[in-house]
This record gives sequence, structure tokens and C-alpha cells, in this order.
Amino acid sequence: MFFFDQGFILFVIPAMFFVMWAQNKVKTAYNKYSKVPSKRGFTGAHVARALLDKARLNDVRVEVSQGHLTDHYDPRKKVVRLSSQVYNGKSLASLGIAAHETGHAMQHAEGYFALSVRNMVFPAANFGSRLGVPLFIIGLIMGRIEILMDLGIALFFFAVLFQIITLPVEFNASTRAVASLEGEGYLEYDELKPTKEVLNAAAMTYVAATAMALAQLLRLLILRGRD
Repeated sequence: MFFFDQGFILFVIPAMFFVMWAQNKVKTAYNKYSKVPSKRGFTGAHVARALLDKARLNDVRVEVSQGHLTDHYDPRKKVVRLSSQVYNGKSLASLGIAAHETGHAMQHAEGYFALSVRNMVFPAANFGSRLGVPLFIIGLIMGRIEILMDLGIALFFFAVLFQIITLPVEFNASTRAVASLEGEGYLEYDELKPTKEVLNAAAMTYVAATAMALAQLLRLLILRGRD
């Protein structure tokens, strides 16, 4: 059966546990360090604006985003959107997340290679993540229609590729964040390690998402190869 096959047991189930572990890790780190105020008392909004101005990205706005941990950079509108907890927060977690999102704005401004590739792959990845597996399942249950199964695998491959390319983008943004916070004096030396812990935990969620995508792809390939 498709929903309890060898690939699901060998690859998908372990990946699911990895995802749950990563989600718990980032939640624990954020909850811990969102309660630890930075010694110099800057807010996430102040840090984001200052780092953008330092990088001469005066045309990039900083706005409040609705929801919890909805922080992101919108390259189409050139906006760093920070959740209210991060925007108004003065904690180590708030400053780390705010600096991370400004890192993405810097990547965009300088044409960071991995980000450019990810943006190019995104349309196909979005299409593949929605239709790849359904097409494969249709081909499988309709008597192993190979062209549908192969098309499903090909489409889903772009979703996997997107996740892989996302890894260097996210890790680079975090590296920029820590360097900026230290270099511009927003954090003291003993605050760097806790801030890195928050950002590393967040990065692990992307690693887990990549592992899940790869597990699903391997599962499809195993099912495709059956006689």
C-alpha cells in the first residue's frame, strides 16, 4: 500500500521524527532566549533599520508582520517584515532574528548566487511540491502509468532542489547576522553564543525540511522501481 510501503518506513518516518525534533529545538531556543534581554537595550526594529542603513539599503523598509515568528524578507517589495515580538522585542532572540532577515536583504541587493538560483527554481518548485506526488499517485493506482509516475518524480525533484538550495541561503544569512551584531556593537561577547544558538536552531528546521523532501523523493523512486 502507498501509505505504508518500504520507502515510508525506511525514509519518511525517520525524517518525520527529525522534523519534530528540529521544531522542538527551535521552539525551546526561542522561548529561552526571548526572555533574555540584550544588555544594550536595542529593539529588533532598531537593529534591522540600522543594519540596512549601514549596508546602504535605505530603500528597504522594516514593517510589522502579523502572527508569531512570521519574520521574513520580501524581495519583490523590498520589505523586511518582523513579527511584533521581534519588531518590538529587546531580547537576544529578537535581535538575532531581525539581523537574520536583514541578511536576506543584503543577499538580494548584492545578487548572492545561491539566492538568485533559488528564486529561479521557485516557480517550478512551487508547482512540483503541489502536483508532483498527486501525479505519481494517480499513475500508480491507475495501473502504473509510467509517464505520469515519471512526470510526478520530475516535478517533485524541483521541490527537493529548492530545499537543498535554501540551506546555503539560510546559513549565510545567519552568518551575516552574527557578524553584523558583533561588528556593529549591538551584542556583547557573552551574548553571541546564545544568539547563535537561536539561529542554529532555526537553521535546523531547514535541514529537517530538506531531509523530509529527500525522503519523499527516495520513496517515490523505490515505488517507481518496483516490478
